[in-house]
Amino acid sequence: MWKYKKLIKNCVFYTLCLLVAVCCLFPFYWAIVSSLLDSAHLFSTELWPSKITLANYRHVFGDATFGSSFLNSVVVALLTTLLTLTVCLLAAYPLARHKFPGRKRVLMTALSVTTLPYVAVLSGMFELIRILDIYNEKAALVLSYMIITAPFTLWVMTNFMNSIPKEIEEAAIIDGASKYVILTKVFFPLLKPAVVTTGLLAFIAAWNEFLFALTFTLTNQARTVPVSLALFTGATQHELPWGLIMAASVIVTLPLVVLVVIFQRRIISGLTAGSVKG
Repeated sequence: MWKYKKLIKNCVFYTLCLLVAVCCLFPFYWAIVSSLLDSAHLFSTELWPSKITLANYRHVFGDATFGSSFLNSVVVALLTTLLTLTVCLLAAYPLARHKFPGRKRVLMTALSVTTLPYVAVLSGMFELIRILDIYNEKAALVLSYMIITAPFTLWVMTNFMNSIPKEIEEAAIIDGASKYVILTKVFFPLLKPAVVTTGLLAFIAAWNEFLFALTFTLTNQARTVPVSLALFTGATQHELPWGLIMAASVIVTLPLVVLVVIFQRRIISGLTAGSVKG
């Protein structure tokens, strides 16, 4: 009897997993299908089109504005990721390894910042960017994105570093290693899962962010891909070229999918690291 119960549980479990997978993947699948259709067949209900065209992709790749926005997104996302990882790695070491007054307040403040909606800090960030005179510059986006990505990265780095045995650090100190050597040569190799996980999440956050990119940029030379997608227009003011938007969306999403597939094992180990201490 228990075998049948186990079989029923497995069937229910895998059915739920299949439903979740379909719900998550179907929008991306439909975006691919829509990007392969011309305007006459765009609203067809076929699961796979009988006639496909690559005209939308040719138009997107031939659009200089989209190419410039795509390059801006790459530069801004990479700079945000590198600066966030560098700053948080340097800050996580004293927070994890040294006891000082206000340490817990710093960590709780970093965690509380992640709960704030972006619009809550929008006016303050705009004033800061105006004072720094970097409006409509990539630096404005990098600075604002670091406020989004740094708190979570700092929290994960600190918790991960707390899970590293102190004996490793003590052995390095006995061998005469400096703090810089301990951080870069001893801790950093052990922190690779956390670095990959937080780095990828920071990259995705910077790549997909829309509100700050729309507010702090004015020209195509500084706009990123999400803003360019939102500004696509058709023949009339109220007409949107859905085929072009879907093609551009697929192009923009593919790099993130590739990165997640490549680093999926390190992402899982990075997210679960520090949850169990032995």
